[in-house]
Amino acid sequence: MPPKQVRKQVDQRIIDLIRNGLRLKHRTIFMLISDDTAQQVANIYALLKREKSGGLQPVLWAYKEELILKKGRKSANKDENVENFVQQANLRYSYYSDTHKVLGNTFSMCVIQDFEGITPNLLARTIETVEGGGVILLLIRRLTELKQLYTLTMDVHNRYRTAKHKYVKPRFNERLLLSLAKCPTFLAIDDQLQVVPFSNITAEVELVEISRVDGFKTEAEKQLRGLVEGLTGNAIAGPLVKLAKTCDQATVITDLITTILSEDAAKCVSTVTAARGRGKSAALGIAVASAVFQGYSNIFVTSPAPENIKTFFEFVVKGLEALEYTNKDHFEVVQSTNPAYHKAVVRINVFKDHRQTVQFVSAEDSTLFNQAELLVIDEAAAIPLPLVTKMFGNHLTIMASTVNGYEGTGRSLSLKLVKTLRTRPGTTLQELQLQEPIRYAPGDSVESWLNTLLCLDSTLSSGLECPAPCTCNLYQVNRDTLFSFNPTAEKFLQQMVSLYVASHYKNQPNDLQLMSDAPAHHLFVLCAPVSTEDKKLPRIFAAVQVCEEGEVSSTEVSDSLNRGKRPSGDLIPYTVAQAFQEPSFGQLSGIRVVRIAVDPDFQRHGYGTRALQLLMQHYNGDIVYDDDDEELQEPDADPDAQEQRVSQHLLTPLNKVKLLQQPHWIGTSFGVTQALFQFWNRNGFCPIYLRHAKNDLTGEHTIVMVKSLHNNAVPPTLGENWLKTFHDDFTNRVLNLFGSVFRDMPVDLALSLMCEATLGANPLVPVRGEKKITTERSEDGELLVDGVPQLTKKFLQMRGFGANDLKRLSAFARQVIELPIVMDLVPVFAKYYFAKHLVADLDGKVGVSLDVTETCVLLCTGLQQRTLAELEKEEALGGLTTGQFQQLLLQSLRKFNTYLGKLFGTATKKTTQEQEPAVGDKRPREVEKPEAGTKPPTKKVVIKKKKK
Repeated sequence: MPPKQVRKQVDQRIIDLIRNGLRLKHRTIFMLISDDTAQQVANIYALLKREKSGGLQPVLWAYKEELILKKGRKSANKDENVENFVQQANLRYSYYSDTHKVLGNTFSMCVIQDFEGITPNLLARTIETVEGGGVILLLIRRLTELKQLYTLTMDVHNRYRTAKHKYVKPRFNERLLLSLAKCPTFLAIDDQLQVVPFSNITAEVELVEISRVDGFKTEAEKQLRGLVEGLTGNAIAGPLVKLAKTCDQATVITDLITTILSEDAAKCVSTVTAARGRGKSAALGIAVASAVFQGYSNIFVTSPAPENIKTFFEFVVKGLEALEYTNKDHFEVVQSTNPAYHKAVVRINVFKDHRQTVQFVSAEDSTLFNQAELLVIDEAAAIPLPLVTKMFGNHLTIMASTVNGYEGTGRSLSLKLVKTLRTRPGTTLQELQLQEPIRYAPGDSVESWLNTLLCLDSTLSSGLECPAPCTCNLYQVNRDTLFSFNPTAEKFLQQMVSLYVASHYKNQPNDLQLMSDAPAHHLFVLCAPVSTEDKKLPRIFAAVQVCEEGEVSSTEVSDSLNRGKRPSGDLIPYTVAQAFQEPSFGQLSGIRVVRIAVDPDFQRHGYGTRALQLLMQHYNGDIVYDDDDEELQEPDADPDAQEQRVSQHLLTPLNKVKLLQQPHWIGTSFGVTQALFQFWNRNGFCPIYLRHAKNDLTGEHTIVMVKSLHNNAVPPTLGENWLKTFHDDFTNRVLNLFGSVFRDMPVDLALSLMCEATLGANPLVPVRGEKKITTERSEDGELLVDGVPQLTKKFLQMRGFGANDLKRLSAFARQVIELPIVMDLVPVFAKYYFAKHLVADLDGKVGVSLDVTETCVLLCTGLQQRTLAELEKEEALGGLTTGQFQQLLLQSLRKFNTYLGKLFGTATKKTTQEQEPAVGDKRPREVEKPEAGTKPPTKKVVIKKKKK
């Protein structure tokens, strides 16, 4: 008979830490190192339940694939304590991949089962759902020593490995564990519930006396009580403010109620931003209850998922009850019958005075929002920006978003959307913020730890220092030092992340682990010149993250593409190889610029261009490597000596960075906009791929732009002009797709793609106001411009363009017939024009030459197949009218008629004069066809008479 195992008494520090959390309303973290974790989780839950007066919230159990608990039938778990835990704890199970669905819920305990599957996103999603006094448990299988955690291989590392880079250094793990050791509410425990030494410092827990917390009122609580008492006589705000938990929340509720009751409410847009756990959803729900009381009939609410607005609907009901509405008598709550929504509330029907509805509407159903009187957008930063933009209309809009947390840090709300709303005519913008937490008390150590670990509350420091970009230098950042959790290195890391967050409208915590662990990635910063005597960390004006790609064998690329699977990493090589069916492109080595961020205070000052130019010089081998080792100066007794020492190890000048291999290309991939395209195009990057489907988040097409470097050792199948070959193919594809997948592309961006001139002069683009062309003859005698054969009579006839078409065009040029009769010819001429077939005439002189406005109208109507009415909404066209667009098309088609008349030999002296490009007041009277009820310009009539 085996000896009976003797149970040890629970370490008192564990009990005291749980008690302190409950008394201070702060959260507690335990790292449970055990092979029998289910038993100890049940024991921790029992301790929490025993110490807390009142009931517990549900328990969140997150796991990767296989659950260690046995769900379902009774007695499935061997241990009685575990079975009681499963039956009593009201468990909410969630795969790691589904944890985004728990946002907006509150739990008393969170169990994170598989440590090797942890990601920063997962930590941000799950930990912030735990209430004050709750417990977070990180489960780890038994280890021989804790040092193994520092080198533990994480699941996400498989995505970081590439064909060239196999070894991953887990810097994020090391920083995670070092930061946990500094968290005062963290303990590592074993399977006997004994504290395990986690660092050189012995963990000590001092029990908080009850007298320190009982009856204690903060200044904010006193302000809340005063605000509630001051609104006692208000029939609407008085009962609702009593539901507020903090003074911040009460203030936001009263401000929203004031906006809802105002006469110009339909012109208002209110934004509520806060960190997670501040009560945004609750404040929105209470405010909506006042809108129901005021008589709003159609109130719509949208969010990334119905489960995210559980708290919202809960407080709508509480608000209605506070206003003396009775469930079943005055309103009813409707739950979804969709199994995927887990019986989430999707509608509240109110029928006290008249028919009113508060209902959930999916963000994709943007057409329904026009029927709303009040629209509420919860977690707006997690909804694609184009969808949010379509939601605005002639109704009051209230939206909320998390600015520090999983939802991309909410910067899209402040960077793009709110910036647009501030300058939008006829819109009154109300910006509200929540600072004080509700789920837990202020000063929660877990919140501080998580914000520090994931750099969630990083902010840029403002300053007047603005050196000339030409004086700044680019430095490579030592990632080992950057993620060492050294206090000085942490300052620099927070500065870098804050720059990324402020410059990019979509960020997520996972970006931090990519920066730290991905072996192919490198970090660079643009700073003012740094010397060894500097005792302060320099300010960052621009930060660049790059990734080494390529050097993949053609066989490996072909095998992956044939299987329909694209390995992680090597984004540009596999994208280009698949798009052009050229596996040999993977053999080239390249550098992909993952992101480049510039301080918002200094954008458009040249710092981004300076950083990119120095980066290209480095990888082009233009910066001479200096192998002379400089001795690092020993720090003196100055308080800033620590920063001086760390700075010397952190930043390396480019002339001290040895380039092991010169890459063939440098490229980038991003959601294309006109401003970004111009930036990269100005720096010599050429577009070669444009994704058909729009990005779900930004609504932008992803573009790949590449610049060839000096390394000419390329595979024979590619050839030396591989980039020009890819670009020409890209241009032809986009030209044919403008009428379908790229139909909604802004005309200024579409025109930039067509008139791109990185690899040489584009004959469509005037040089100093004039189009200069260089012609040549092919072996067959064809006239060529930029390698493109010019249009011939035989070519047109073979494609069905006959004499009748020419007659129609000529009749329209004389204004004998109307535009619809020749509208079918516009796409034909547009395609020939942008394909550069009309650059030169038979004599080698300039062929069809259109100005910018005429070119834009031709592109929209001919290639994108848009109607003239649709063009009136195009911002780049300056608000021209349909009549003006018709005149522009008339001028363009007259030029085509002149060109074809010469080509077919039908042009007469009279028609040639009539078809000359209209310039200013020299246009014949017939060209300027006045609209009904208007008089023709007197000056042009006089000119006509002079000609006679």
